[in-house]
Amino acid sequence: GLLWFGWFGFNAGSSLEANDVAIIALLNTNMASAAAMICWILLDVINNKKPSSVGACIGAVVGLATVTPAAGYIYPAHSILIGVIGCICSYFVVHWKNKSDIDDTLDVFPCHGVGGIVGMILTGIFAKGAGLIYGQTDLLMAQFIAIAVIGGYSYLVTYIILKLTNNITPLRVSEEEEEIGLDISQHDESVLNEPNFTVFSKI
Repeated sequence: GLLWFGWFGFNAGSSLEANDVAIIALLNTNMASAAAMICWILLDVINNKKPSSVGACIGAVVGLATVTPAAGYIYPAHSILIGVIGCICSYFVVHWKNKSDIDDTLDVFPCHGVGGIVGMILTGIFAKGAGLIYGQTDLLMAQFIAIAVIGGYSYLVTYIILKLTNNITPLRVSEEEEEIGLDISQHDESVLNEPNFTVFSKI
């Protein structure tokens, strides 16, 4: 809830003044997030036979990430489409990732990465007066170029930073330490050992 509310300031506040762009950005942000949350719940019901609160939260965040590039420049009906399309793409990438050996514990790329990429492409399709649905292709092509440039830059710089960091201190713990749990193996403490929680652990 805090993230959802804070995202209004992120998207609407990007206009830097209280104007019509800020208003439409706030509305679209809410619509896309709500649509993505409902879509994720429905996909969970179809695939897992039950909804989950975690899934609802993930769906909302995916909607926020997906609509951000387009928030101030689309109609509300398009924001719903963007939320749903972004949700479907992220949902299946999350499930594909979970079956792979990729280590992304918080599903950052399947949710924020895929959501952002899909949102950029859909901005080039739905942006008022400049999108593909208005017969314009320049913005869509610019979005594809931006995705390639940003993706390449982010991968390269992140790889260099991680390589340098790994040479100073290993980024990956051993399988044994991972099995024990990072709270114990890395920090030598556990929330279950705290006085306030021992009562609950015995219930």
